[in-house]
Amino acid sequence: MIFDNFEKKKRTGEIIKRLKKEYPDAHCALNHSNAFELLVATILSAQCTDERVNIVTETLFRKYRKPQDYLEVEQEELEQDIHSTGFFRNKAKSIQGASRKIIEQFGGEIPQTMEEMLTLNGVARKTANVVLGNAFGIASGVVVDTHVSRVSQRLGLTEMVVPEKIEKDLIELVPRKDWIIFPHWLIFHGRKICQARKPKCEICVLENLCPKIGVVQKIL
Repeated sequence: MIFDNFEKKKRTGEIIKRLKKEYPDAHCALNHSNAFELLVATILSAQCTDERVNIVTETLFRKYRKPQDYLEVEQEELEQDIHSTGFFRNKAKSIQGASRKIIEQFGGEIPQTMEEMLTLNGVARKTANVVLGNAFGIASGVVVDTHVSRVSQRLGLTEMVVPEKIEKDLIELVPRKDWIIFPHWLIFHGRKICQARKPKCEICVLENLCPKIGVVQKIL
């Protein structure tokens, strides 16, 4: 089913209205107390569940409190600290590289523009959008993770599969004031209802708005 842009915007407005009512407490699921912790947590979340990241960071954030702390240990020790999040070597390298650049180029503070965020090791648009939006309230774009990709495709809001292209489509449809919260609504909905293998279409508040593109049929 293909919708023109006007129809997509109209449907998106109704989708936003319903999700806002359904998930009034939607929020960033990664535990953090400042922008730097959120950056580290988001790097760790690649190919890992938020739940696992939160378990790891509960201890990690007591041991490492600022960028300098991550540079004062050997990479191998940091790898052990984050081992259970997977891809620990690359993640440790990214965290230490980002920490070094934050100290040397940004005076120890997290930069607050997309352009500057993208210069940090291990940071692409998703991570930058997470930090800028949730730590600073800066609507620089729309976070696209696996839940956002799946749900937005099923809803017919995008036909793209590359995150950057999905983000571009969502930016055109979603009002800027909702750029930060919109992904959280889709993430909450994706976890609770619009699950990857067995979406619960029969109890979905968006059922009559959804073309169910790519929905996996339930096995009877």
